Amino acid sequence: MNHNFFSGKRILITGGTGSLGQALVRRIISGEMGMPEKVIVFSRDEEKQHRMRLDYQEKVVATDEVIYSGSKSVLEFMIGDVRSYDSISHAVRKADLVIFASALKQVPTCEYFPYEAILTNSIGAQNLVRAIEEHGQHVSCVVGISTDKACKPVNVMGMTKALQERILISANLHTKNTRFICVRYGNVIASRGSVIPLFQKQIASGEPITVTSPEMTRFLLTIDQAVDTVFYALQVCYTGEILVPHLPSARIIDIAEVMRGERDIPIIFSGVRPGEKIHEVLVSEEEAFRTVEVDHAFIIQPILPELRRPRVGMPTLNKEYSSADKLVDKETLRSILSQAGVLT
Repeated sequence: MNHNFFSGKRILITGGTGSLGQALVRRIISGEMGMPEKVIVFSRDEEKQHRMRLDYQEKVVATDEVIYSGSKSVLEFMIGDVRSYDSISHAVRKADLVIFASALKQVPTCEYFPYEAILTNSIGAQNLVRAIEEHGQHVSCVVGISTDKACKPVNVMGMTKALQERILISANLHTKNTRFICVRYGNVIASRGSVIPLFQKQIASGEPITVTSPEMTRFLLTIDQAVDTVFYALQVCYTGEILVPHLPSARIIDIAEVMRGERDIPIIFSGVRPGEKIHEVLVSEEEAFRTVEVDHAFIIQPILPELRRPRVGMPTLNKEYSSADKLVDKETLRSILSQAGVLT
C-alpha cells in the first residue's frame, strides 16, 4: 500500500454526500495515504452539502480517525449533477483523480423510474468520459463504483450499472492519459436504503420484521471495507480492470434472526420486490476465465482484448462467484454485525 498515493492530488468525488462519498472524504482527508491538495465534494444535494460542511467546520481538534486540521482549506463543495455535461465538465477541470460514486441505487425505485436510472448511472458516466476527453487530459485515473447487481443483471439498476462499467472500460480506447477502472462489490452494511436500517427500525418499534424470501442471500461488507476496496483498486488495477473483493455472504433471514436476538418479535415473509434477485453474483461464469486472484480480491480483466495486460502466475477463477456459495454461520454473522455496530 502506497501511503503517499493521495499526496498533493486534487480528488473529485461525485456523489460525495452519499454514504460511500462521505466515508471516502473522511478517510482521504485523514492523511492515511498522504494529504491531498484538494478534495472536491460534488453532488446535487444542497442540504447534505451544507450539513457536511458544518460538520467539518465544528471539528477543531484531531481525532483518532480523522485529522481535521486544515480540512477547511482541503475540502471544496460543488453543487452539480453528473446528468449535466456542463456541470461535470466544470468539476473535472479542477481534478486529477476522479471517484465516480454518483448513483440511483434503490432497485424498486429504478424499476418504476428506469429512465431516471439511465440518466444518472449510464449517461452520467458518459458525460464524465466526454468531459475528460475534452477538458480533463490531466486526470490520471477514474474509478467507477459498481455493484454485484451489474453482474448478470435482471433489474434496471443492475443494467444501468453494467452499462456504466462498459462505458468506463471502453473509454480507455480513446484516452491516452487517463486510466479508467471499476470496483464491484455487494451490500454495504447499514448504508442508506439497505435492509439493516429497516430491520433496526422494525425491531426498535416492536413491529414484525419483514424478510422478502427465506432463500435470499447477499454479500456483506462494511463502509470502511468499501473504501479500502477503492483505495486498493487505485493502486493495483491496470487499465480497464474491475476489482472484486473477497466478501462473506449470508441469508437475509439469518441477518434478521441475529438482529432480533431473544426479542419476541415475529418475522414475516413479504415477497420479493420488483427487480430483486434471490442470489447475487459478483463474477459471472462468463467472466471467470479472465478473472485472476490477488490478495483478498479478484481482478476481472477487460472484456475488450486490446486492453488486457497479462497477469502471469496468478490463479484464475474457474466458476462464478455467487452469494449462495460460502454462507457464514450465525456466530460469524453476529461478529460481523457487531463489528459494524448494528447490534443492540
